Amino acid sequence: MFNRPFCILALSALLATPAMAEVHEVRMLNRGAAGAMIYEPDFLRVAPGDTVKFIATHRTHNAASLPGLLPEGAKPFKGKIDEEIEVGFDVPGYYGVQCIPHIGMGMVMLIQVGEPASPLPVLPETLPQRAAERFGEIIARESLAK
Repeated sequence: MFNRPFCILALSALLATPAMAEVHEVRMLNRGAAGAMIYEPDFLRVAPGDTVKFIATHRTHNAASLPGLLPEGAKPFKGKIDEEIEVGFDVPGYYGVQCIPHIGMGMVMLIQVGEPASPLPVLPETLPQRAAERFGEIIARESLAK
């Protein structure tokens, strides 16, 4: 004999199961395929609700949001040096990520969450030259400049 309250509860649990969010991994490297002081990959397209796990592969790196390159309403984040962190991305738009000790060497990456309303990210004017160049390379390579 079926237990009616149990069946209702089980059916509700099955119907309420949320879509599985994906976890993306980014390695913080001294040297990689694209050169020195990089995130690998340096660009991600993720869905709202996805998480990015920043993996500390060398002692001198961190991952932090870049002030001035976050969607409105997005929460900034800042990992400690040599810390592996996971960051959830819920607000659609472009997120700039920096390694604070190495931003002058161009250690940056770009994360696109969902389909942003604006066609291109607006880079802060205060970026070091090498960081601005890397963002330019990422934007050109990923066809964001459509």
